[in-house]
Amino acid sequence: MKSVVSFLHDCRLGKKQVCSNLTVFPVLFPDVLKPYYLTLEEAIDTEMLVVTEVDAAGSVGRLRLRNHARQPILLVEGEELKGAKQNRIVNASLLIAAKTETTIFVSCVEEMRWHAQSAQFSPGKKVMHASLRRDAQRGLHENLSRGDGQRCDQGAIWANIAEKSRRMQVDSPTMAMSDVFDRFGDRLSEYTDHFHLVEQQVGALFAIDGMVTGLECFKCSDTFERFFGKLINSYAMDAIESADKTKDMPSIQSRKAKAFVESVKKAQGERHPVVSVGATISFESRIAAGTALADGEAVLHLSAFRKEEASGRNHVGFQRFSSRRARYTRNRDGGLPIIE
Repeated sequence: MKSVVSFLHDCRLGKKQVCSNLTVFPVLFPDVLKPYYLTLEEAIDTEMLVVTEVDAAGSVGRLRLRNHARQPILLVEGEELKGAKQNRIVNASLLIAAKTETTIFVSCVEEMRWHAQSAQFSPGKKVMHASLRRDAQRGLHENLSRGDGQRCDQGAIWANIAEKSRRMQVDSPTMAMSDVFDRFGDRLSEYTDHFHLVEQQVGALFAIDGMVTGLECFKCSDTFERFFGKLINSYAMDAIESADKTKDMPSIQSRKAKAFVESVKKAQGERHPVVSVGATISFESRIAAGTALADGEAVLHLSAFRKEEASGRNHVGFQRFSSRRARYTRNRDGGLPIIE
């Protein structure tokens, strides 16, 4: 946890930007650091990374990665991979070593499809909506603490997507998370067009309806720039849902934003080994919980969300979903996995 505290100690919050009910505080870091890794999207687009099902039968919760690059590859928690038998998301941020082949834990974000659309996965160009990421992190923390690896609660993820689709009146034949984003593409553009990067920005603190919801940081500003639009969309998906229900909601005061960062710095953390390079740090304070990917003492990515219990009310899009533990077998006809 010392690496997280040290990183945040060197950061400061910039002047807030506001669009409707979404407020963004830039997180600024004084040093200009160049990434020594490729991002997932860069690596797949340049054919340096190949992502496939683990085998012909497939496994809902695992994928195979082959890194052909001479550099490690950064995968970010919540990133979507599209294609193959069903769309997945990365469960936790990872650094995949150069010239290696490995399998990683993932979760399905397209419950009603289990047939191949392609041999390989392509970048989904989306990060799952913030309330779903928070729920997924909760399951991840539970499994990490039990020594069960970087698994999330698949049942809770499916329930979240189904409820989100219902509330936002999106009809998706395969219950795909991406269909919700696509349905609200124009509204999301209103948010992404409004917010802008500033010098030295490596992250952002997000607030919806005057309440802090999450903190996102990267070690390198170049990396944050690549994820900036995706993260705006991630939080805007929840902001859109409540925008028409909350009138004249004031934007958050800077002191509350700073208090959230201070709470993260005071959190109790635990370090967990990962599948390739570095370690996952899970942490929790009175009002915040999150994870960070550390390579040695360098924090490459950090995400933290306001704990539901600390909010004092159930924000739209941030309700607790009842989870159902999922175990998978295959239908005899090769169709959808069965939950047992």
